[in-house]
Amino acid sequence: MSGKNGITYADAGVDIDAGNALVDRIKPAAKRTERPGTMSGLGGFGALFDLKGAGYSDPILVAATDGVGTKLRIAIDTGLVDGVGIDLVAMCVNDLVCQGAEPLFFLDYFATGKLSVDHAARVVEGIAEGCARANTALIGGETAEMPGMYPEGDFDLAGFAVGAMERGQDLPKDVAAGDVLLGLASDGVHSNGYSLVRKLVEISGLGWDADCPFGEGTLGEALLTPTRLYVTPALKAVRAGGVHALAHITGGGLTENLPRVVPGAEIDLGAWPLPPVFKWLQETGGIETAEMLKTFNSGIGMVIVVAPDRADEIAALLKAEGETVARLGTVTESGKVTYTGALS
Repeated sequence: MSGKNGITYADAGVDIDAGNALVDRIKPAAKRTERPGTMSGLGGFGALFDLKGAGYSDPILVAATDGVGTKLRIAIDTGLVDGVGIDLVAMCVNDLVCQGAEPLFFLDYFATGKLSVDHAARVVEGIAEGCARANTALIGGETAEMPGMYPEGDFDLAGFAVGAMERGQDLPKDVAAGDVLLGLASDGVHSNGYSLVRKLVEISGLGWDADCPFGEGTLGEALLTPTRLYVTPALKAVRAGGVHALAHITGGGLTENLPRVVPGAEIDLGAWPLPPVFKWLQETGGIETAEMLKTFNSGIGMVIVVAPDRADEIAALLKAEGETVARLGTVTESGKVTYTGALS
């Protein structure tokens, strides 16, 4: 039985051909992320991964999911979408390593009202770049074109990472008072606190295309600096021995994230320099130090909790991997995070 008016799915706003074109374009980017254990390319109904092929004998799986938050709004408004895929990967895989797991594979979900192949491909190519940096295979995902659900030009992202560890290797483990807290420098705001960031930019009266008041390029470009990936150096530190815990410093800052892995901590705020972006944000909003420390990473993106007799060796290893390392303080039994000194 034939229809009377010949209407198509495309007439309703969904372009299947565009979706197919996107898959074809991103296949080379996904292939670049292949690693031991990868079994299938894009396009199937499911994605396969071989844990034995990845070198595991008695593995425990660890999973994490996240998004990019309202940082995505800046990317959409500026058209600078190439880095948010790196953010998406980093927010997931940096969490996995805190459990002691090696990230193995990643899947993404990209949703929009009207699919632009070029726009979506730039996002997914960023995801592939993040995966390549973390030695994580991009083995699948979903692109959803949903007319009427998103304003023109808008899109949303979610990511799903799966990692593994050998049984009994999970972290945190053996954390004790006196353990040393090593902080790894962040690359800026990363992907948390952007609702406040956007409010502060509004207060400043500056546009995204204004000269950056705390660095080079435009303000939008500076605030879209991708989240740093800590996977490779963190795993090397864990495998070297003496690491008792890791904390990814995301929403909640040092104040809220450290208690997830230690009973208490004392931190010297003078142990690292406050990056210019945070100085500008703090000055623009007149933000109190306590608020900075529980909203932003304030310059420390990952904390590694190390046995005292291993701290110098682990710090040297991390520096050799290209990380900027600060000795923040020690683990305590206080039940809270306390600070000495001042951010500067």
